[in-house]
Amino acid sequence: MGACATVPTSGPAALVGTWTNTLGTVWTVNPAGTFQVDLTKGGKPDVWGHYSVSGNTLTISEVRGKTPKACKHPATYRFNRMGDQLHFTLVSDPCKLRIQNVTQPWTKK
Repeated sequence: MGACATVPTSGPAALVGTWTNTLGTVWTVNPAGTFQVDLTKGGKPDVWGHYSVSGNTLTISEVRGKTPKACKHPATYRFNRMGDQLHFTLVSDPCKLRIQNVTQPWTKK
């Protein structure tokens, strides 16, 4: 019988890694509470910032980069991780572009 690796389903460890969504966006979540996003598929970050996690709730803050003004404000999402799949549900976010991206299904690279 082979051993199965346990994948974290809550807390910051559940989000750490590089993820892609169905729009082709690449989101790298670092263990130190920072992230970067490649929206243009150019291989370089277009957006970066800080995040915090409490249980299954993600809060994105201090966003910088090529985004509309509303996207520079904090956002909150609940998440559900199952294996290499990640899904977010909107709690609060003034940014339509971010909502469109974050609420897509994500797959760990």
